Amino acid sequence: MNSSPIDTLIDIQGLKTHFPLDEGTVKAVDGVDFTIRRNRTLCVVGESGCGKSITARSILQIVDKPGLIVEGSIRYHRRRDGGSEEVVDLAQLDPYGPEMRDIRGKEISMIFQEPMTSLSPVHTIGKQITETIRLHMPLSKQEAKARAIELLRRVGIPQPDKRIDDYPFQLSGGMRQRAMIAMALSCNPSLVIADEPTTAVDVTTQAQILELMAELQEEYGMAIMLITHDLGVVAETADDVVVMYLGTVAERGSVEQIFFEPKHPYTKALLRSIPAAGAQVSRGHHGQAHRHSWHGARSLLDPHRLSVPSPLPSNDQGRLRCEDAAVLGTGGRPQGPLRAV
Repeated sequence: MNSSPIDTLIDIQGLKTHFPLDEGTVKAVDGVDFTIRRNRTLCVVGESGCGKSITARSILQIVDKPGLIVEGSIRYHRRRDGGSEEVVDLAQLDPYGPEMRDIRGKEISMIFQEPMTSLSPVHTIGKQITETIRLHMPLSKQEAKARAIELLRRVGIPQPDKRIDDYPFQLSGGMRQRAMIAMALSCNPSLVIADEPTTAVDVTTQAQILELMAELQEEYGMAIMLITHDLGVVAETADDVVVMYLGTVAERGSVEQIFFEPKHPYTKALLRSIPAAGAQVSRGHHGQAHRHSWHGARSLLDPHRLSVPSPLPSNDQGRLRCEDAAVLGTGGRPQGPLRAV
């Protein structure tokens, strides 16, 4: 599925983020291409270590050292107050410069996987949200606090005027994640990147958080980049899907294309790895597949084989990783995505 320039928010081309180590270079992200469209949800799916989170951190220029972007572009279609648009290559900005700091947290925000480690344990929830607001918006302390209380109320935290003075340890896992969502939305961003936002919560809370994010997306008109390894979450929430494998994009397309017409052997392997629980398929938001379940055969993926990119020669990584090496191409690595978004 091709996106028009009008609805393109971020266009990533040839992105490479590498980690030079004494043993060699780990190519965590090695030539990634995809587009994030306005007001839509893009799910990036793949096993742990395939480069999903590093791709997201590259967009915000918060890759941990010694990682660095060595090649490629991250073209952000930035809309100004007057309605004009400019295109900024985030990969070329100084990570610590004023322009990147203005974009990060205000126009593009992130919900991290584990809020207990992402939130400061020595500051109240309210202080952390109001600091974010005042950093990017010209509001007084009282105005920022009022906005923070309203945000906490909007994300479903009871008695927000009291809970705003709580520390993270005083909130349940689900409430902490809701507080993180409130912080991410505090400056009305164009894009929210959610890195496994439901991993640390139970199934009931997971469903509530996903429903909340869908409601907030409709209300605020933002795009969401959702990183997950859970194909049930993908089926529930995605408009578009990117399947990552060993730092590259194996396949990309609409959620219906990925679930009903997968082209890449790795995508098919992921789908077959879903535990069988029936075959009910319905249509949901924008007509996409909704809560798929599959009578899957045993996965092609061997957990005892290589699970993350490593300094091995490229023609060895895929062969260690996938039984379909001959189908995938030289060495089993994807030879470019089979479908364009």
